[in-house]
Amino acid sequence: MPAGLHFGPGSLNVLGNQNVKLPGSKALIVTGGSSVKRHGYLDRVQQLLRTRGVESVVFDKVQPNPIVEHVMEAAEMARESGCDFVIGLGGGSSMDSAKSIAVMLNNPGHYWDYVSGGSGKGLPIPHPVAPIVCITTTAGTGTEADPWTVITKSDTNEKIGFGCDQTFPKMSIVDPELMLTVPPHLTAYQGFDALFHAMEGYVANCATPMSDLFALKSIELIAKWLPVAVNDGSNVEARSAVAFANTLSGIVETGSCCTSEHSLEHALSAYHPEMPHGAGLIMLCEAYHAAYAPSCPERYADMARLFGEEGSIEGFLTGLRKLREACHVADLKLSDYGVDAADLAKYARNARHTMGGLFGFDRATLDEDACIEILRKSYY
Repeated sequence: MPAGLHFGPGSLNVLGNQNVKLPGSKALIVTGGSSVKRHGYLDRVQQLLRTRGVESVVFDKVQPNPIVEHVMEAAEMARESGCDFVIGLGGGSSMDSAKSIAVMLNNPGHYWDYVSGGSGKGLPIPHPVAPIVCITTTAGTGTEADPWTVITKSDTNEKIGFGCDQTFPKMSIVDPELMLTVPPHLTAYQGFDALFHAMEGYVANCATPMSDLFALKSIELIAKWLPVAVNDGSNVEARSAVAFANTLSGIVETGSCCTSEHSLEHALSAYHPEMPHGAGLIMLCEAYHAAYAPSCPERYADMARLFGEEGSIEGFLTGLRKLREACHVADLKLSDYGVDAADLAKYARNARHTMGGLFGFDRATLDEDACIEILRKSYY
């Protein structure tokens, strides 16, 4: 995992450290806008860059589920402004967008030309990707420690992950003080996203002894500290622990992979972009893991013990339920987000069409009927 990580409360100030090399002289700062402006984070980043003689321009249109049109618009803005590197400031959507924009800054054509899966052409990237800096203000995606970016092509309802060695950040800053303002429900959604990255990486068939180390530690930290962070957002120790767990889960995604749980959620939020990614995963998790667990019961027993439960599949499901209850997200269901029960087969097919590759990392055999049943159980 080649990203240079700066971790801990106050670590944003590393941007102003003359001994830390920045990867360019003019940055495009990519963000969703309102919260980073309201809390002064954008101003701080720009001021710190100015102390280093680095200019910046801002693209602030990123949506919670980022879209390809904004990738293309921002890349054109960066070229016209003479930017030579890209900073993602915010949550996973801002950092993912920054990676995709960096791909297009120096390369021709359309972003979807390089995407594999769905209607993507899977073409090789002909020119170097611009350097990327990730500054995370949430603890959810772990994208500061992996090469992956997820973008939606709205006209075809395709939400697809993409990445390569060049889309690793050159530098990542994980400052838990920037997370103190995240509301409780978003803290929960983001924390569970990190949890599922670690869990899926642990039960994927490509898991390694190295990725297992990071996955188990991430799960342990989230089980202990996420309820504290949700219920007391000002607790810096809890925020730091969850942030560390999140970064570890990104390293898991570098050394292992997600499973088809993420494919199913991407299909749902491709059609329902107002659905927060972490919330979608929470809705699916009990039915999904109940179906998946018999394929590797010993691994689910390991995770159950980290939840403080008996080492068994039932212990795992009990621990997962208790954690959702402690974080006040146990009652989420797909019907809350306008999902039509008549469309469940459509979502199952979309998951296989757009991100079918993740099914290849499953230890369980989850065919279309099994996916429909998971969606059905998650609906009510």
